[in-house]
Amino acid sequence: MALLLLDVAGSPCALVRTSVREVLPLPDLHAPPATGGPLAGFLDLGGVPVPVVDLAHLLGLPARDGAEADDPYRHLVLAADATAAFLVDRVEDLVVVPSAAIQPVAETRTLNGCVTAEITLGDRMVHVLDLARLLTAEERQRLDDLTRAAAGRLAAFGRIPA
Repeated sequence: MALLLLDVAGSPCALVRTSVREVLPLPDLHAPPATGGPLAGFLDLGGVPVPVVDLAHLLGLPARDGAEADDPYRHLVLAADATAAFLVDRVEDLVVVPSAAIQPVAETRTLNGCVTAEITLGDRMVHVLDLARLLTAEERQRLDDLTRAAAGRLAAFGRIPA
């Protein structure tokens, strides 16, 4: 299985490669006043606002301090369906892990079953996350509502001629 290895506030995590459309450098995000919590802002993807969720904040991991908190070299992981992006400290590598090395995690052990497996790489235990399960249905609905509001605000300003 091909996995993207991530650093999320110092915690090693991974995503199945096919769940990710692309990895992007951190651009300037539009953060309307109504945003907050794990919503870092919106990415303008060809005129379509895409919500960006701070994965460390969402997972309840301790916030980075000082220069690490403002690291301009952080990455965005764009979901395969391009409906959301997730802010991580770094996408470290793409690895292929044999099926025998993947230990499934019971859905009931994590919120919404967001951790689907664990793998050991060297001396690190890496949690394999399921992008589709990172947000609960209520969180997804609220994010959709905020995204529609952001799209409406963009539409109200019209297109700027090139």
